[in-house]
Amino acid sequence: MLPARIEDYVGADNPVRAIESFVCALDLARLGFRHADRGAEEEGQPPYDPADLLKLYLYGYSNQVRSSRRLEREACRNLELIWLLKNLQPGYRTIANFRKENWGALKAANRQFVLVMRELDLVGGDVVAIDGSFFHGDASKASIFTRRRLTDQIAKLDKDIEAYRKSLEDNDAAEAKKQKKNRANGGGGGGRSGPIGAKVAELMAQRSRAKADLARLEESGETQLSTTDPDARLLVKSGQGVAGYNVQTVVDNKHKLIVASEVVNDSSDVGQLHAMAKAAKDVLEAKSLQALADEGYYSSLELKACEDDGIVAYVPVPEGHLAKKGRFSRKDFNYDAGADVYRCPAGELLRPIKGQWQNASGRIETRYASRKATCQPCRLRSRCLGENASQRIVHRWEHEDVLDRHRARMQGADELMRRRSALVEHPFGTIKCRAGYRHFLVRGFDKVRGEWSLMALCYNLTRVLNILGLKHFMARIAKAILLHPCGLAARLNSTWTALSAFWTYCTLLLAGRPQQLAQLG
Repeated sequence: MLPARIEDYVGADNPVRAIESFVCALDLARLGFRHADRGAEEEGQPPYDPADLLKLYLYGYSNQVRSSRRLEREACRNLELIWLLKNLQPGYRTIANFRKENWGALKAANRQFVLVMRELDLVGGDVVAIDGSFFHGDASKASIFTRRRLTDQIAKLDKDIEAYRKSLEDNDAAEAKKQKKNRANGGGGGGRSGPIGAKVAELMAQRSRAKADLARLEESGETQLSTTDPDARLLVKSGQGVAGYNVQTVVDNKHKLIVASEVVNDSSDVGQLHAMAKAAKDVLEAKSLQALADEGYYSSLELKACEDDGIVAYVPVPEGHLAKKGRFSRKDFNYDAGADVYRCPAGELLRPIKGQWQNASGRIETRYASRKATCQPCRLRSRCLGENASQRIVHRWEHEDVLDRHRARMQGADELMRRRSALVEHPFGTIKCRAGYRHFLVRGFDKVRGEWSLMALCYNLTRVLNILGLKHFMARIAKAILLHPCGLAARLNSTWTALSAFWTYCTLLLAGRPQQLAQLG
């Protein structure tokens, strides 16, 4: 009544076969997976083949199963996994340790699949969109401390300790005045002071821990300290806070596939534009690249770095606090390169001040100032100067031409900006809403980056299967195995070595040679 083989339960069109094909095409030893190059002649209990554990994780993360204990159960009862793992049943500790120990190899496997996507002509390689999203870490908001919070906590503990000490002194004074009969009736007062003394000791211990945490924070120079996940931070955006990480992704324009990604712990996206765009450009091997990002990525230094590396960045210019107040901002002043002066909205000139200055971000700037006599009677003074200012000063960066070219590009970039949001929000929406992955299960930068690599790899794998179909994908992977057989050959060689050792053992056993069996071990 039922099929006799597990193979019969897994149809030829089952997506689990894509996982099998992809992992077989990988050279796990070159990617850095532990025990991938272990030979059968080595002593000790042989470990699980990392290929099997990688298949288990790819299947789990593709089907909303991430917990090592749940993966352990599924490996025993899920027919697709039983077929994929050849009836192997690893324990949850083995499963969890694989994800923890192979974070670097998981990143390499994710990058390898991006190269596969490039070979399959699934990425355009000319336009990418960049964005970040907050993911919860394995930490609570209460476990993350700032200098201010620690200082306030110490001050509160000092008040509580002082209050309890005063209560102890009052109790001691009251007991000293009691009659001998009251003291002999069980030391009611002593019973009351006992718990108070224990409470004071507990508060003193809390104060010592808070002082130690504050000293660690000041010594490290960090702004936050987490007592659970050392790398998680309290990230705040638009009034909402998350204890976790900021995941940066670069999404290709052609099929909305993730071509580069990184995990950081900073709330701000400033400083990420060039690094992410450069990573995408390198993996795509593109000569030039258009990078789209929102205004949270705007930074003059980042735009300069992108231009130097052949990356054309499109980032909206922030409005600025002056424009929000209805006052003239930097864009309202026109620069005359021939005369080296700025012209204000009233038509007056701002001339350069001798010397150059370095601002807080490290930019070398020249300052252009108006004449006080001109500004005093100006009809536009209220829209140009503050209450106590007597002249307007405009700062010009030594590489201001980079910003001029960027502002000119942004004049006709409305359509690109609309495409940006449609591109880069798709992976985050799919991963968070469809898969339900809004938090990380592991702690620390390395492990978190490894787990994110699994998420990104499974997103890309699922999307590629939807685009190509299983048969086309399997055919292209088979071609890749023929062209680059090193991954499959390594596993076949390991299997052949194990079979050879087993055959030698059986031969000696049947021949009745105990001494040689003992030497063989």
